[in-house]
Amino acid sequence: MNFNALDSTKTYLITGAAGFIGYYLSKKLLELGCKVIGIDNINDYYDVNLKFTRLEDLEPYKNFSFIRGDISDKELITKLFSENKPNVVVNLAAQAGVRYSIENPDVYIQSNIIGFYNILEACRHYPVDHLVYASSSSVYGANKKVPFEETDFVDTPVSLYASTKKSNELMAYTYSHLYNIPATGLRFFTVYGPMGRPDMAYFGFTDKYFAGEPIKIFNNGDFENDLYRDFTYVDDIVMGIERLIGKPPTESVPHKVYNIGNNSPEKLMVFIETLEKCLSTALDKEVQFEKVFEPIKPGDVPATYASTDRLQQAVGFKPETSIEEGLQKFVDWYVEYYKNE
Repeated sequence: MNFNALDSTKTYLITGAAGFIGYYLSKKLLELGCKVIGIDNINDYYDVNLKFTRLEDLEPYKNFSFIRGDISDKELITKLFSENKPNVVVNLAAQAGVRYSIENPDVYIQSNIIGFYNILEACRHYPVDHLVYASSSSVYGANKKVPFEETDFVDTPVSLYASTKKSNELMAYTYSHLYNIPATGLRFFTVYGPMGRPDMAYFGFTDKYFAGEPIKIFNNGDFENDLYRDFTYVDDIVMGIERLIGKPPTESVPHKVYNIGNNSPEKLMVFIETLEKCLSTALDKEVQFEKVFEPIKPGDVPATYASTDRLQQAVGFKPETSIEEGLQKFVDWYVEYYKNE
């Protein structure tokens, strides 16, 4: 079976195209000769300059067109679909972040619920070959059984962000059932890499080091019962999406959910030590963070750990970039991008 047979004659709509994963996926599809329409509202949840840098990197591709707009604008989305008739939609636009959903819940309902509803309605009225959408490992809540499998019970989310992602899965299933829309949900596990999101811990830790400030670690300083995370390098995420795009569900209700994670969780403290080593290599001097330990934050979960069996069976792929390799690529990019000496 050829898992890489993306049809370059099709039109791909990527929402959240200026975002971390959206940028990398758009670039990969453009490199394969596909026509990509990107949409993003360029919100200021984090530094917009990083979003503009990603877009500048996509601009030279003649098959790329970009619309600055919000998926919660139903009129805009309807017009976009009616004029462009996308064959494949990858919905990555969402308000991200677990902790921010406690501070500012409104934007999560607006983007993650209303925005996704608008995408579903558009796919209903302008049928697509495949709708792929971002879910999250956060739907597993504080599940104790690991690794997390797609068949696990996920009705006890511990953050509003997780609730919106679980809602997306339910909404997509309903639309698949009612209108036969082939839809695939992707539960991402802690994605990292160059040009990543500055609100993520590894990026924030690096910022703090160069600012000469201590890093906060939310594990109570409990090294024995440390937080575990299934850190997944962005190239692995994109490879998983790329292969799944060409494999729409064919069940009677054409809806499927997949984990995309590294299947190899690391203790948070091991991740931090690895980041210190990568910075030491990049700067050619010993780097150690000043650390402040605080209690775990509301909404955080103690562990994320993906079973990737379903993904491997479907498309013959399992993420396997090590944190040593992935973090070194991030650090090398960071030092170059911010010109830190």
